[in-house]
Amino acid sequence: MSGDEHLESAQATRPLAPGLYLVGTPIGNLEDITLRALRVLRQADRIACEDTRQTQKLLNHFEISTPTLSCHQHNERERAAELIADIQAGKRIALVSDAGMPGISDPGGWLVAAAIAANLLVYPIPGANAAISGLVASGLSTAAFHFLGFLPEKAGARRTRLEDLAKSAQAAATQGQPPATLIFYEAPHRILETLADLASVWGPAVRVVVARELTKLHEEFHRGTVTQVRDDLAARDRIRGEITLLVEPVMAAATATAPVSLTARLRQLAESEGLDEKDGLKRLARELGQSKSDLYRELQRERARR
Repeated sequence: MSGDEHLESAQATRPLAPGLYLVGTPIGNLEDITLRALRVLRQADRIACEDTRQTQKLLNHFEISTPTLSCHQHNERERAAELIADIQAGKRIALVSDAGMPGISDPGGWLVAAAIAANLLVYPIPGANAAISGLVASGLSTAAFHFLGFLPEKAGARRTRLEDLAKSAQAAATQGQPPATLIFYEAPHRILETLADLASVWGPAVRVVVARELTKLHEEFHRGTVTQVRDDLAARDRIRGEITLLVEPVMAAATATAPVSLTARLRQLAESEGLDEKDGLKRLARELGQSKSDLYRELQRERARR
């Protein structure tokens, strides 16, 4: 056995040192838990959970009896003081989210920062992650990528965010930088609206991948242009499951230098088809898969910025 192997073997058997352990948990398939994660969860003094009920299912499956307590977005700052005091007293605290790595679109960031500020040791225990899993199987470039979490829920804010990203991609392309794949998480009830916004801002030919239910029984990938993928999903009675959305921002360099405003599009419809504002908004709502009221509010925001 080499020296490195001896060291790894010793690390696997020695007791945990006091500190905060950020433990990655499965995002669907329980087989994706690591041996190290199981050891940490068993040896920790307490497990801080995004949802104790969800984590308890995992612990029961692997016959782990470590006490749990809640640490979620609504109580993380208050809970941090208690957990830091535990670690300062020599305790080992494991932090988990419902699925994946703590702090990645999940609670944990505040506690980690507070622990570091208190000069406590923080140990990452790697595990499953939907963004990286979706990326490596997407067929899009993995050379550079940006993980951006969830897009805004409201239509106007979401579209503004996509327009800003398009401008950034255009600026990077102008400077000769290679395009970086964009990775988002999205809710199933919003995915059609988001794809419609992408088509509107980035162009109908931009390549996207919708990775649904990663690592689970019904895992699937939808690859193609944003129009093709949206049409495919829109044909379903219902869209379910966790979604990772990946975008190849190449089209931004060619089409997104000046995203067409709603005002300009309504003017085009008025000139080409004689549609007034009301009928023009109805037409655009159908084309974009958005509600007329959302488009009207976006139109008002455009006018207010002038």
